Amino acid sequence: QVQLVESGGGLVQAGGSLSLSCAVSGRTFSSYAMGWFRQAPGKEREFVLAISWSGGSTYYADSVKGRFTISRDNAKNTVYLQMNSLKPEDTAVYYCAAAKAKPIMDWANQRYYDYWGQGTQVTVSS
Repeated sequence: QVQLVESGGGLVQAGGSLSLSCAVSGRTFSSYAMGWFRQAPGKEREFVLAISWSGGSTYYADSVKGRFTISRDNAKNTVYLQMNSLKPEDTAVYYCAAAKAKPIMDWANQRYYDYWGQGTQVTVSS
């Protein structure tokens, strides 16, 4: 059973930065593509960013381009989300997700992701 545990959420002022981590159990982390999604109050969960198995390719939602960065360390079974220039509209519960090795036609489509973390709250105050 694969488990994903997010950490690093919290409260930050607008314009500030925050870094999230997602630790993944198991010995096959490098075979998973990883994604970050978020869900704001009263809204559906939405795609934020994703990274390929090797880390060679990344995919971003337009709303976070230039502000958020995704990276992974396969030796540590961990994926990271660096968030800069945070805005109040970035307030949400952030989830990491893992997709088993398969062709992914749409990185933003939640159906491709097989495992999900419990989420961590990020609150950006104005």
